[in-house]
Amino acid sequence: MTSYKTVLTPLLEIAYHEHGPSTGWPVILSHGFPYSPIAFGEVVPILTSQGARVIVPYLRGFGPTHFLSPKGAVKRSNQQAALGSDLLALLDGLGIEKAILAGFDWGGVSSCVVSALWPERVAGLVSYAGYDIADIAAQTNPCSPELESVMWYQHLFQSERGRSCLSQNRKVFCELLWRQWSPTWTFNDEVFDKTAESWENEDWVDVVISIYRHCFGNEMGDPMLGDLEGRLAEKLKITVPCVTLDGMRDPLKPGGSESHGAMFTGRHERRVVDCGHALPMERPEDFAQAVLDVHQWIS
Repeated sequence: MTSYKTVLTPLLEIAYHEHGPSTGWPVILSHGFPYSPIAFGEVVPILTSQGARVIVPYLRGFGPTHFLSPKGAVKRSNQQAALGSDLLALLDGLGIEKAILAGFDWGGVSSCVVSALWPERVAGLVSYAGYDIADIAAQTNPCSPELESVMWYQHLFQSERGRSCLSQNRKVFCELLWRQWSPTWTFNDEVFDKTAESWENEDWVDVVISIYRHCFGNEMGDPMLGDLEGRLAEKLKITVPCVTLDGMRDPLKPGGSESHGAMFTGRHERRVVDCGHALPMERPEDFAQAVLDVHQWIS
């Protein structure tokens, strides 16, 4: 990745990498937990070779992105409406009226949230794991025992013991997640170590713990985001052109997102890829092709 730039938003100074011509068609690639912009290292050159202007931000709590308020002055909360609001603020800060949004994990959440709430700002969407907006009220109901066991880290994060475990062992913790979530992917130490640098942000542990506690109903969300969360609870349809991607070996998404089709009312294709959770890293050509196809649809 090239050296980063930053843009000021009402809450954050967001760091991002920019690639390709400034006059190119804009696409925002958003990573998730526990990853970083490095996840798109092999996706970016495919897109820029086709004329894209590619923006790859660090999410709140990752890398150089930081809150404008002093630590302790404002709680470092996190939730799906926050991720979506951050992405919208990035578009505003960069003066981008409309872009293709593409992401996985938290980045898929933020891309879906913006597509659902502010479709006029979205030219098209590429979403890993389908309609990736959580039904917070439904989180009180358990999943299958097998899936609950895969979600062990989310259960651990509900306690202060879990916070300490992540804080004290972040590289060991996240390497375990990478191996469990992408069982057939052999990643190298250099990629992992460069990614791990983004987890040294002073707010990283707080935002990670916050989003999973909020999702489980064990932490109140930001009151300023209450109206947005209320709208997301209505299960808004996504109307923009979209390709959804499923990794057939991802234990977090058993069965994929075949049942999500009704949530997409615009042009929509679902594609299944032989990989685990980190699709842009495991199969970058498939992720990039999805973006290029959406661009072709709207051109």
